[in-house]
Amino acid sequence: MTGARISTLRLAGVTRSFGGHQALRGLDLEISGGEFVALLGPSGCGKSTALNCLAGLLPLTGGQIFLDGERVDQLAPERRGFGMVFQNYALFPHMTVRNNVGFGLKMAKVPKAEAAERVTRALDMVQLTAHAHKRPGQLSGGQQQRVAIARAIVLEPRLVLMDEPLSNLDAALRLEMRAEIRRLHQRLGLTTVYVTHDQEEALSLADRLVVLRDGRTQQIGTPEEVYSRPANRYVASFMGYRTLLDATVTGTRGPHVVVDIAGSPLVGLDRDGVAAGGRVTAAIRPEDLDAVTGDDPPDGTSGTSGTPGLPATVEVVEYHGRELAVQARLTDGRRVHFRTGKRLAPDESVRLVAPPDRVLVFAADDGDGQPSGSGPGPSRGPAGAGDGPSAPEPGEPDSHDPRNPAAAPADEGAAGSSRKSREARDTPKQVAT
Repeated sequence: MTGARISTLRLAGVTRSFGGHQALRGLDLEISGGEFVALLGPSGCGKSTALNCLAGLLPLTGGQIFLDGERVDQLAPERRGFGMVFQNYALFPHMTVRNNVGFGLKMAKVPKAEAAERVTRALDMVQLTAHAHKRPGQLSGGQQQRVAIARAIVLEPRLVLMDEPLSNLDAALRLEMRAEIRRLHQRLGLTTVYVTHDQEEALSLADRLVVLRDGRTQQIGTPEEVYSRPANRYVASFMGYRTLLDATVTGTRGPHVVVDIAGSPLVGLDRDGVAAGGRVTAAIRPEDLDAVTGDDPPDGTSGTSGTPGLPATVEVVEYHGRELAVQARLTDGRRVHFRTGKRLAPDESVRLVAPPDRVLVFAADDGDGQPSGSGPGPSRGPAGAGDGPSAPEPGEPDSHDPRNPAAAPADEGAAGSSRKSREARDTPKQVAT
């Protein structure tokens, strides 16, 4: 069971606005046939908006979408030949598993014999043959999601779109379904666009990641590139660099710089071409910090930095099996997070060291998300990079309910009218006296 293999899918400046709010800002992306691409970011970053634009559930405000050189953004959803898997499964509760999977084929008027054969193959692929006669209410959450996946692949789509399909499952089922999705992708050679806010999920599934924030592209790269070489402070924060410390550059050492943190030196890798005296942010993963206790010299994990480490006091210790997750406080009161196999206790004094190549040094933001002195560019984060997750896009429809696409605003005017209606409803009325 294989769909028509595409050559390339290209998004050129894809933009979507709701009233005066831009939920997606000029997304440029080219996807090769058979590639698995994950759109990754927090709530409100524009990832589901991008997927809905691809599916045809939302019209574009600007830009174009091309499939093998043919423009498709003006086609109705059913004419695009895409399959979609939604977060809430969207199964028909009164139909059996077999009938749910075959519903799209029935609507497409595929001959009964061919449809039955394709449904049987799809059920076998997702290991649901024994449950074909059951209804969705008789299945577990993981089994229901398998039905939704089978319903998408049975159509032999040119492109499969998945909108956070695992978010409703418990941890064990998520791991199981993650492996299942990857297995099906490898077996069928499907071209897949996958939306998620889960970094581990994206890293394990995708061939490439597209990190979004506030509708803007922050970085596009392989999982290894995004994980090991984040483009900016925001991507570093989102991809697990939990300790972000503002600092000042005191010197340079080739590709590395020495920064002052709470009165102590730390050597890190220069990512933005910073100069002595410049304001920077040092980003460090918890697993890359090592705690040195007592007067013992660093045990080698500090690399060639030759620095004594950052003095800190242990505050919170969490037991995680073979290692401890520790929160400590620097001498200036700032908190850092690290993991260690050493048995530490609250109020214990340590020195924290890290290999220079594992400390990423970015130019500090100048207030609009750009490094100080830099011009605008797509690889830089918007204002407030490093803050918490953004708010959901105002006016964005519930993309997880495909059975109610009419709930989406048809255009900017509709979104604005809807917003004004809500404002009028929520504003207390003045009573004439």
